[in-house]
Amino acid sequence: MATRHKFTLSQEERRRRIFSDEFKKKKVDEILRKQTTISEISRTYEVRPWAVHQWIYKFSSRKNKGERFVVESESDTQKIIELQSKIAELERLLGQKEVQLIFQSKLIEIAEQTYGIDIKKNSDTKP
Repeated sequence: MATRHKFTLSQEERRRRIFSDEFKKKKVDEILRKQTTISEISRTYEVRPWAVHQWIYKFSSRKNKGERFVVESESDTQKIIELQSKIAELERLLGQKEVQLIFQSKLIEIAEQTYGIDIKKNSDTKP
């Protein structure tokens, strides 16, 4: 469940603040160049994410209402790629271990038949 962010400024103090158009343009440019994210700006300057989305709509070069774009941090994308490669590596290692286990079981079985001894001893047998 998501938790509501606690702002350090009161609601009244946040209402009175006015950010200049230059400031907003600068932040929109940073978002579009993927230097920062909407959530980072929202937390840092204590503004609602929808306000930052309005800045993007107003100050970005994408004025067409039909055109949509996804703002995604490169670090999120990179993190997903790294996690997918780690999953693939772990699946490969799991497959190797499974092959080793099958090989060892077969080796024990062959050794028992060849030497006529019980290598796999049951733990419930008494000495």
